[in-house]
Amino acid sequence: MGIVENTPLAGVEPSGHSEKHTVKVCHITSVHPVEDVRIFQKECVSLAKAGYDVYLVQQGESYEKNGVHIVGFGPPATNRFRRILFTARKAYQKALETDADVYHLHDPELLPYGMKLKKRGKKVIFDSHEMYRTMLKYKHYLPKWASWLLAGCYGRYEDYVLRHIDGLIFPAFLNGRNPFEGKCRHLAIINNVPRLEEIYDQYDPYDESIPKWERSAVYIGVMTYSRGITHFIRAAAQCGCTAYLGGDFSSSAYQAEVEALPEFSCANYLGRLSRTQVLETLQRSQVGMAAILNVAQYNQYDNLATKVYEYMSAGLPVILTDAPYNRKLMEKSPFGICVNPENVSEIASALEYLFRHPDEARRMGETGRRLVRDRFNWDIESASLLRFYEEITGADS
Repeated sequence: MGIVENTPLAGVEPSGHSEKHTVKVCHITSVHPVEDVRIFQKECVSLAKAGYDVYLVQQGESYEKNGVHIVGFGPPATNRFRRILFTARKAYQKALETDADVYHLHDPELLPYGMKLKKRGKKVIFDSHEMYRTMLKYKHYLPKWASWLLAGCYGRYEDYVLRHIDGLIFPAFLNGRNPFEGKCRHLAIINNVPRLEEIYDQYDPYDESIPKWERSAVYIGVMTYSRGITHFIRAAAQCGCTAYLGGDFSSSAYQAEVEALPEFSCANYLGRLSRTQVLETLQRSQVGMAAILNVAQYNQYDNLATKVYEYMSAGLPVILTDAPYNRKLMEKSPFGICVNPENVSEIASALEYLFRHPDEARRMGETGRRLVRDRFNWDIESASLLRFYEEITGADS
């Protein structure tokens, strides 16, 4: 399928079919941003390149790009409750117009519509980006009793839906086993690792024309207390380095709290970054920071945070949480230092060690890049996605 950049989509029907039936796939998200990296750039584009007729229902306008028919449902709702009640339904109605063979859902509020699609005889996949039944227990906007009750109800409903739909995708094993084993007829573990062409191929560790910021460490992603931002800033101040922060704060209240810290003078808040700016920031930084607190599902699964893979792609040594999987991986292939994420002095000591031992820090960065090249990249995971789709489309409903 040819590549057409940002041209208007006249309708949701394809312009033509060969005599052999091409499997039509519709990905649906009511929550994620336009051209979400995992959904659009990785999954949808990979399926289109493999010959599937791919549609993506998302917020915004309709157009075609990289062989994918993008179907916009307009602006999303402005609050989470209206999003659950109304935006998900808008996305579902748009998805119905594609009359696809396979529907691939990316948000838990779409599960009821997955059941409706099954009743229409469609193949349905749920792509569970998070362990939602765990995450719901820690929603700050709900009383604890209410969040646990909601998590329990959601878990039972999710189990019910999984028994009826065709497939489930989850990003990681738990102690070597699929945590959804036995809950759905077809399962796949597909890790959200980077595409080599995005950072790895663009970064030249021997290019000295882009100087490093002296005594610098970087965090890129959504910023929350649980992701260790407060501790990072305090540790940076303790060892006299600059904490570069790229991304959005989880709330204006937490941003105000962080900016009120006496240690915030050592921070440089870069705001939301484009993918080009992410690469430029990583090229200039000396250390990648991902000392995420042991809250909810964090540090429980056999994978790394997506940001860690990106730091590794750019040849940065990484400071990350001392958790069983992280420690085991680091012992075999040391690409950074594991720390207690709640111990500010330990984080500061790790930063200081990397600044004082640049040759070792460089070796750690090179090790991380090799791991990305050989093990943690989308070329490997996309092959798993395609095998999973062959399994789903070749099975009886």
